[in-house]
Amino acid sequence: MKRILFVDDDSKILDGLRRSLSRDRNRWELEFAVGGEAALQACEKAPFDIVISDMRMPGMDGATLLGHVRERYPQTARVVLSGYSDIPTATRAVPVAHRFLAKPCEAAELRSAIERVGMLQDLMASPELRKVVGAIGDLPSLSRVYSSLMDAMRAAEPSITEIAHIIEGDVPMSAKILQLANSAFFGVARAVTSLQSAVTYLGIDVIKNLALAAEIFTVFQPDSRLPHIYEEVQDNAHRCAGLAERMPVDLKDKDCTVIAALLHDVGELVLAAKMPETLLQVLDLTQRRGCRQYEAEEQILGTSHAEIGAYLLGLWGLPYLAVEAIAHHHRPTRISHQGFDISTAVYVVDVITSAKTLNGTPAPLDPADQQCLDTLKVLDRMEEFRALC
Repeated sequence: MKRILFVDDDSKILDGLRRSLSRDRNRWELEFAVGGEAALQACEKAPFDIVISDMRMPGMDGATLLGHVRERYPQTARVVLSGYSDIPTATRAVPVAHRFLAKPCEAAELRSAIERVGMLQDLMASPELRKVVGAIGDLPSLSRVYSSLMDAMRAAEPSITEIAHIIEGDVPMSAKILQLANSAFFGVARAVTSLQSAVTYLGIDVIKNLALAAEIFTVFQPDSRLPHIYEEVQDNAHRCAGLAERMPVDLKDKDCTVIAALLHDVGELVLAAKMPETLLQVLDLTQRRGCRQYEAEEQILGTSHAEIGAYLLGLWGLPYLAVEAIAHHHRPTRISHQGFDISTAVYVVDVITSAKTLNGTPAPLDPADQQCLDTLKVLDRMEEFRALC
């Protein structure tokens, strides 16, 4: 049973949450704390799976509280539930919160958020995934160059000159960003020949995504027996990112959707670089049985490249909703959805870009995909989405 702690300085708000979630007492252990100090005392008695906190509280505010929770209980999911969204407050919450919910929050939305957070926790802690990660060995950390780049981009007024200078310190990253900036994906009218021009023309958010992609595609070089994997994953990543940019998600979720689409198959690169023998077995089984690759991975490994990639990117600090979308991009119905969200968008993008074509015409959808898309309530929109390609 998941243990969930709600924190607010207003006892009336906590009473309202207690009433709205009263029917969930049989599946969740719910506790309520007035203020940050009381919350930490509750955590010391027994850790929680999820802590959901208001932001503005006297004494210890939500960002400070969740910072302590992150340090002392790193496995605990951290959620902000707040009616305040001013930039300084939101900026302080970014490093310490996995998810953000706005007050007032309907009970159905709150339940859905808790369920999804819990599902991803369970998925990332599954024995099968732990076994695979253990077999892979030490996962690489992000480079010092990338970490410095992220710090520069988080500044109140990021300097384009400084960002370009940092990227120039990493030759492979520089080459990859210039290659991507000049690709057809961005439709640049003229050649981009300098990093400063790339940052200026494409914008900091796009450069951030390209830098992460460059970092990952540099770190994971497939075994020589799998030379095609690298180009296939990279080419598909660019197609997916381009389509994701056109998906009808909320504007605030656009960047997260694009980066999730760009990196959704990174787990395949992990397998190709760290477990090539296993991936060769997977590809052989896929061909012999005519099944999907992730199904063969699940049969052989007990998990798939989707969860493996999400695990790595979660360690690297990718946005929580992007990690969630990557983890579920083959099985999106494992979680509930509120409208056309990031996870739905990434699944739709993957289905469209993976569909084989005959004489330039997309083949009929696989029955399993049809059923899944119908469950997600987007089956009747697939022609609309395909037209965006």
